[in-house]
Amino acid sequence: MDNIDLAALRYGFDTFYFLICGALVMWMAAGFCMLEAGLVRSKNTTEILAKNISLFAVASVMYLLIGYYIMYSSDGPVFPSLGFLIGDENLASAVTGEEDAPYYSGRADFFFQIVFAGACMSIVSGAVAERMKLWPFLVFAVVMTGFIYPIQGAWSWGGGWLDGIGYSDYAGSGIVHMAGAAAALAGVILLGARKGKYGPNGQINAIPGANLPLATLGTFILWMGWFGFNGGSELKISDIDSANNVAQVFVNTNMAAAGGLIAAMIVSRLLFGKTDLTMMINGALAGLVAITADPLSPSGLAATLIGAVGGVLVVFSILGLDKLKLDDPVGAISVHGVVGIWGVLAVPLNNAEASFGAQIIGVLGIFAWVFVASLIVWGIIKAVMGLRVSEEEEYEGVDLSQCGMEAYPEFMNKK
Repeated sequence: MDNIDLAALRYGFDTFYFLICGALVMWMAAGFCMLEAGLVRSKNTTEILAKNISLFAVASVMYLLIGYYIMYSSDGPVFPSLGFLIGDENLASAVTGEEDAPYYSGRADFFFQIVFAGACMSIVSGAVAERMKLWPFLVFAVVMTGFIYPIQGAWSWGGGWLDGIGYSDYAGSGIVHMAGAAAALAGVILLGARKGKYGPNGQINAIPGANLPLATLGTFILWMGWFGFNGGSELKISDIDSANNVAQVFVNTNMAAAGGLIAAMIVSRLLFGKTDLTMMINGALAGLVAITADPLSPSGLAATLIGAVGGVLVVFSILGLDKLKLDDPVGAISVHGVVGIWGVLAVPLNNAEASFGAQIIGVLGIFAWVFVASLIVWGIIKAVMGLRVSEEEEYEGVDLSQCGMEAYPEFMNKK
């Protein structure tokens, strides 16, 4: 086989791998959807399903129109230039003609990046569940996936100023997860807590979700999809080093999730005297978020410990946010925000090329941009459209007021 045929074969193989990983990440949308549907009350299920399926469509269109260009094809270290669509595809002559030729399809890269944008926005939907109107949420999704997320993504993955100072975030603990949590936090602050969540004397009232089997299924879907999320971020698999790297990433991703779940399970047993399934679920997700910033450098044992720290952090963060009366029905801000910060800061522990200084600057820069920009956008939407349903609509459930249908009508309508 000559060099041209070998280059074409590798190009096809790496493109195929990239697309399969992208499909796995797209499947995470189903995981977020099932997780959130299981952790909200039955009267709010249809709306959370509507949010999750529509936000992915909105993210896809906005990223096609402008987001991808901002993130990867524009100039400017801080505020990238504007442009539209995704550019040209690689030509066969470019693939086989040079040593530093592209090794996967440009369209494969675009698809892989779309599903990351959708994942970032999915984080927001759970945090604002059970009291936010559907259409204001979708308006925010347009701005988030078209502008806010791509601008900070361009700072690092797009070769901007964070990349210049050495900020390291392999698959996006900060760029995707913390960014989504920052946007969610801004929304939660302006939205306020669900009615009955917090009592007048400081008591915190549990509001159990309707379907824990569904939430657990969603967790397994996310766990599986995360292999594409982290594994695809290696970007290729057609040479020995890359293949070995992908295998290490898969191992570390799995071990971090296991470490996070076990740690959260133990902590919840010690704190509550019971083994809290919702904390176990969030512990597994916390482990996955924690390892995402660098799933390659650690050993399997180190990845387990990084995930375990995330599992401990998420339990105390969920309890802490409740004390601050920041109502997050699914724990998204804790899982993706607090643990996302831990994941970014943990990178230098195993990667000698990363520095704590650059990681701290990255955390501060990404959080400040996304939080402030989101707060402004949420504020404008609140002034123009309103964010929250009425107290009566919240009591009856947002399914009826926002979607006109119930997820479980045979159980809800008793005549």
